[in-house]
Amino acid sequence: MSTGIRARPSSPGWLDDRTRELLRDRLAEAVRRARAGAGAGARGLRVPGRPAEPRERTGEALAAVTVRLAAPAPDPTAVVVASRRPGEPWFALEQPDRDGTALAALGCVRAVEATGAERFAAVSQAWQTLAREAVADPPDGPAGSGLVAVGGFAFAPRGGESPTWTGFAPASLQVPEVALARRGDDVRLTVAALATPDDDPAQLLARIEARLEELRPARELPLLDPAPAGRYRVVSAMPPEHYESAVTRAVERIRAGEVQKVVLAREVQVHAPVDHDPGAVFGALRSAFPGCFVYAVGRGERTFVGATPELLVRRDGERASTVALAGSTRRSADPAVDDHLGEALLRSNKNREEQAIVTRRIARALHPHSLWVTAAPEPVVVRVANIQHLATPIRAQLSRPLGAMQLADVLHPTPAVGGEPFETAERLIPQLEGFDRGWYAGPVGWTDTSGDGELCVALRCALLNGPVAHCYAGVGVVRDSDPAAELAETEVKLQALLPVLAG
Repeated sequence: MSTGIRARPSSPGWLDDRTRELLRDRLAEAVRRARAGAGAGARGLRVPGRPAEPRERTGEALAAVTVRLAAPAPDPTAVVVASRRPGEPWFALEQPDRDGTALAALGCVRAVEATGAERFAAVSQAWQTLAREAVADPPDGPAGSGLVAVGGFAFAPRGGESPTWTGFAPASLQVPEVALARRGDDVRLTVAALATPDDDPAQLLARIEARLEELRPARELPLLDPAPAGRYRVVSAMPPEHYESAVTRAVERIRAGEVQKVVLAREVQVHAPVDHDPGAVFGALRSAFPGCFVYAVGRGERTFVGATPELLVRRDGERASTVALAGSTRRSADPAVDDHLGEALLRSNKNREEQAIVTRRIARALHPHSLWVTAAPEPVVVRVANIQHLATPIRAQLSRPLGAMQLADVLHPTPAVGGEPFETAERLIPQLEGFDRGWYAGPVGWTDTSGDGELCVALRCALLNGPVAHCYAGVGVVRDSDPAAELAETEVKLQALLPVLAG
């Protein structure tokens, strides 16, 4: 359990004397564990490589303390955005309609990165080793409260290696210095430090207190400029004709029997007269898409931000849940037309086929790790601000304790963002798209010390870098796909971001 102490987010600080004393003791214990690990001759896990042995000691240990903030508590993401140092890493994941669920994090006391086909296993094992040696409260309170690792993964094993994606490794988890988790009125603050054998607990405590002094108890995110000056340019990274040609070639491969489905994405860039404001963009998406997972991952001067309707996996103890999401159509301001579009989506053979492929693959992937897997017998229509999708909820009872990151490895990529069979689609996607997806369509989320966690699929997204925003959207191509219609569908999906970014 967390300490249960209510800390008031104002002067003289966020932690009271009792909590500070508890943190001091935990830092001393973490230093002791780090020295014991170093004495055992263990080696660190900073360099990507093969997973650590289950009993490896690292010569370092995490210490953390969690407190519940007194009401009225500040907005977690607003605190992070307002308190961020220049270039400091940050993270936010919210689903406003789910009782205000939010996790926001600032800084990094420990980074774990990996590349290649075993990247999920490498970072998962490294985090398990760190969590085992940690001196911290067990997870308690809102999901994501307590000591966590946050971050994400590129779509491809070596994705994100182009200059556009500098700072976003193919697999990257970070243990934040400060994290705030919320559900309803319950907001928890966690502060953490990494102890090494040469550290002084008093100095570690002073470092944490200095960071807390910089936190601003903000309750609102910055707003977009309502009357932006200057010229905004929206350009396709490649001509639209290139995308239609890619769809045509994909359909030919499908009809030839090489593959059942392949997802193809395109990139559109928004060039602004001033730098894009990541906090304001996040706030606008949060307001416009309260039913979606709204996320932001900041690394250096770049921020990856978006609003996705797609859950990859949520792990809660022995239970895992996900959603098969595929097939989409536009919304209408006229309720009767909107209902008609939804009904047409449900009756569409093309979209039902696309949806069924995704559902079957997810269930098949979960079965070897589960006592049972159940999927809804029929898809339902899920509506977000500018688009509606076919969705099938899927639940599983795990037969062994797979953590959230391990489950992400089992499920990523689903046919909703990759293809079926993926072994063939994996080769076709870069050939036909012609660009590095980076973290587009990869998992973004968090995990805690118990292995619970939540990852969404990074769709409806943009990579912000100063005045340039790289926006991404894709569609599933099947036998009956029409190139012009698929291009039009990417335009609908891009409308989640273009009005926010283009003034």
